[in-house]
Amino acid sequence: MPTAVDTSLEFQQKRIENALEQGRIQDAIALLITLHPADRAEIFNRLDDEAQRTLLTRLDIATIADLLEELDDEEAVEAAEEIPTERLADVLDEMEPDEAADLLGDLPPEQAAEALAEMEDADEVRPLLVYPDETAGGLMTTTYIALRRHTTAAQAIEFLRQVSDRTEIPFYLFVVDKERRLVGVVDLRDLLAAAPDTKMEAIMDPDVIFVTAGTDQEEVARVMAKYDLAAIPVVDAQRRLIGVITYDDIVDVLEEEATEDIYHLASVSDEDIDPESPVKEQLKGRLPWLYLNTLTALFASWVISHFENIIAQAAVLALFQSVVAGQGGNTASQNVAMTVRAIALGKLSPKALVRVIWKQFLTGLLLGILVGSVVGIGVYFWRGNLYLSLVLGLALVGNLSVGSVVGVLVPLGLQAIGVDPALASSILVTAVTDSAGFFIFLSLAAHFLDKIAG
Repeated sequence: MPTAVDTSLEFQQKRIENALEQGRIQDAIALLITLHPADRAEIFNRLDDEAQRTLLTRLDIATIADLLEELDDEEAVEAAEEIPTERLADVLDEMEPDEAADLLGDLPPEQAAEALAEMEDADEVRPLLVYPDETAGGLMTTTYIALRRHTTAAQAIEFLRQVSDRTEIPFYLFVVDKERRLVGVVDLRDLLAAAPDTKMEAIMDPDVIFVTAGTDQEEVARVMAKYDLAAIPVVDAQRRLIGVITYDDIVDVLEEEATEDIYHLASVSDEDIDPESPVKEQLKGRLPWLYLNTLTALFASWVISHFENIIAQAAVLALFQSVVAGQGGNTASQNVAMTVRAIALGKLSPKALVRVIWKQFLTGLLLGILVGSVVGIGVYFWRGNLYLSLVLGLALVGNLSVGSVVGVLVPLGLQAIGVDPALASSILVTAVTDSAGFFIFLSLAAHFLDKIAG
């Protein structure tokens, strides 16, 4: 059901489109700039290419900067490519350094180099370009506030007044020594509560939580969540303060990582594709894993082929073999999801590995007994064959036990060899549980074939 906000945005979008169609460009701009920047970006993204180009030629620099910061990366690049280099340089100067660096890193190299050469504040952005996007260095901004330990509270507050229009509202003030090494952090509330002549070293916390420039963005998110931080400083190898990561950047990271894990669990390797992506990109992101899935399915079929004569003598077995394989796969998938999440949150330590595997085996065994009992009883009343019910129930006990262990071991094994545990887990786990399920069920059936076929 559409919300009031959705309805309002659709109404505003129609008004803007009508104004543009009638040549009332200034009216369209006036409507657009009254909106919140996030809503502005959403409506801009819904407009057709011609309408977007028209607005980009007439919007002021600050509004375009806000727009590009709010758009998704791919959308921001498409918009930036429509802006002349000199004007784009002015827009990049207006953006936060980290946002400008991200955009420059996504632009074609030639356009990025030309825009960077035209920028007035290129020195604030250029250091950020050397870090990979998915590291702390790639996330950080250089617009932070650093003070010396002998600065008084009154001096710090006055400094804040002077720079308030050139930096984000600070939650923390960082204290550095003469070599710019990080030595402490001051909470803004503590600063405001301090006497005017109180020095920073008297109110700062020397136990600063920080990350290095090369720290992976997932680890940064874990640290900030663990310590409930609104911002975290980034330091180099000598512990010199080089940047700060704020909570809004981490929200984006969490969204990216969640999307990546969801896509990888579904065996889609490119998290940037969606139902409207070009067919070529969808084939590239999905086809390789379907091929791998096909191979694993053929392997399961090969296992079944060794029991063709058994199935031929008791065709009823064909009705239930998929139940055993499917339930084993479902159980394993549950464990894959839990294990991938535990890995992502850093909650699964090597010391706990044996205990976790044993606990999951017991869980799988109990699940198998509970599910197998219900299914066995149901099949007995349906088919009237006690031995078929017994075989099916025991096969479920065995495959759910296997699935529970495999659902833990496969993600951990993939992580150990440097592969994203979410990416191939579902396919490999399905291959194991299908093959094991067919083998267990049909092997048991072979021992009771006379009773089942009769």
